[in-house]
Amino acid sequence: MNVSRIGRTFVMSVVGLVLASCQAFGPSARSLSSATSVPVAAGEVPIPIEVIQVNGETAQALPVLSPPPAFAKVFEEVRPVGTVVDVGDAVEVTIWEAPPATLFGGSIGDTRIGTAIGTARPTTLPELLVGPEGTITVPFAGAVRARGRTLSEIESDIVARLRGRANAPQVQVRLVRNNTATVTMVGEFAQSARIPLTPRGERLLDALAQVGGVKSPVNLTTIQVTRSGKNYRMPLSLIIERNENNIMLATDDVVTALYQPYSFTVLGAAGRNDEIRFEAFGITLAQALGRIGGLQDGRANPRGVFLFRWRDRSDLTNLRDPAIYSFDLKDPAVYFLAQKFGIEDGDFIYVTNSPVAELQRFVGIVSQAILPAATVTTIAQQR
Repeated sequence: MNVSRIGRTFVMSVVGLVLASCQAFGPSARSLSSATSVPVAAGEVPIPIEVIQVNGETAQALPVLSPPPAFAKVFEEVRPVGTVVDVGDAVEVTIWEAPPATLFGGSIGDTRIGTAIGTARPTTLPELLVGPEGTITVPFAGAVRARGRTLSEIESDIVARLRGRANAPQVQVRLVRNNTATVTMVGEFAQSARIPLTPRGERLLDALAQVGGVKSPVNLTTIQVTRSGKNYRMPLSLIIERNENNIMLATDDVVTALYQPYSFTVLGAAGRNDEIRFEAFGITLAQALGRIGGLQDGRANPRGVFLFRWRDRSDLTNLRDPAIYSFDLKDPAVYFLAQKFGIEDGDFIYVTNSPVAELQRFVGIVSQAILPAATVTTIAQQR
């Protein structure tokens, strides 16, 4: 038996196995640049991918960092609430009757106007709750509709019903407990609460002050206002700086404080593989690369930095219009474009490996595999 031949055969077998199993860490820059479509379910048409090389020629068409819409532009000004009564509210009804009082308490005797005003005694009814029918019950006036009415309208209705029964009745209706015109405060506040609105007209910062402010830093906090099924977000610092964004709150508004609500994901030969959160001000690609520690020295391919994005995110259950943006960081001009290129929520950044790093990895694996085999062969030849 030829020991040398056996050793060479063994070494070649090991090398073959290494070559068969040695694969790249991830997709190469070439394969990403030639991507064509996104796989879909059987029977569906594949979704084409647009691969965009970021350079001076494509600069005009690149997405730029844009702040979220201001509350002053997306929300219409509302009237102060709290004067309109609804089911569940509690009101207090006070009735005055001029002397001589026939239905409610009062003084009898002197009928001069000045004396009558001075001697008439008010009758305050027990707290009245607006029931499911939207009415309150007032003695001698019956069921009075309260839901959807202002306090003055309820007063006029009660006076009209008592006229002819009471002697020159006067009525005052006061909202004791506002259980319906409220705003819900949740999220990164010192405390979550439901805040009743008053005729004064509470504004956004008034509500924040009532719950003790926010727990996270102001410059990293985003305020989301939900009204009529629509959500809008804005950095808290811009609400504080610009008074027009301190909008008046409406009934059933939900105000949510969010700490860095957006995120992007990074994988590959980056300094950090993670999901990175960022604030509503938005960040650029240059800032994003800084937050992940840049590219790995000796491993990353600066010509192969890719950003994956679904440009149509109107329906989060059916994302559309995929695009891959390719960045060649060997080109100094691209660094200027990276300072304008805005990162969006849900973006995915992938940094490819350099060909040199792949070669070094291959050589290292081969060396580790061949060295033991060569050692075996040498020992066998010495026997």
